[in-house]
Amino acid sequence: MAISLAFFLAAPTAGGGSPLTVLLPLLLIPVLYLVMIRPQQKRQKQWQTMLGSIKTGDRVTTAGGIRGIILSIKDDSIIIRVAPDNLKLEVAKSAIASVTTQEGTPAS
Repeated sequence: MAISLAFFLAAPTAGGGSPLTVLLPLLLIPVLYLVMIRPQQKRQKQWQTMLGSIKTGDRVTTAGGIRGIILSIKDDSIIIRVAPDNLKLEVAKSAIASVTTQEGTPAS
């Protein structure tokens, strides 16, 4: 095995490059998936679960930094009450960055 590996590292091919340089991008694809794509998919799934579990009375923070309490939930939007003037805002569900349940624990 060591002889064949040394052969690939030392002997250039007719195209001018070694087979290792051809195989290197193919070997990096699984590493790229494990390092970048899989963690993002995991965060996306957690966020979708969080949005699916929101209910009236939960405290939310939007991506813009607005904090409020959920008054009602529609298909793709929610109505939140914002302190101190009890202002009611309609916000898209996709704008919700975090949820804190009524018990005060962050929902994950």
